[in-house]
Amino acid sequence: MAFTDSELAEHLKVIEGILWTRRRPPLNLRDKMREGQRVTGQAIEFFFLRPAFERPGELSESSIAKVQYVRTQNSWRIFWKRADGKWWAYKPHPEALTLADALHVINADAFGCFFG
Repeated sequence: MAFTDSELAEHLKVIEGILWTRRRPPLNLRDKMREGQRVTGQAIEFFFLRPAFERPGELSESSIAKVQYVRTQNSWRIFWKRADGKWWAYKPHPEALTLADALHVINADAFGCFFG
């Protein structure tokens, strides 16, 4: 089941307050680089859009992290994208009780999996 409109609005407010206020590109780069999120069902993927290498005018999407709400367990799973292009559970901290907690784990990036 997808998020309700009110759940989605609350999630977007939490994402803005915890993730993007700290990770948004600086003002002088915002015309070249943007942040974004994609909601699919109960999963939210975070990414940056940058100019594509050697392809003027095109943008390239760089995945940062993905969180997925498991309604039956009332918890959030945290994923990172490995070099093989697949999403893997973030082993140091694979779950969080709230979206805010999951975003704090992503922001801390203790092992350099999300922001390098």
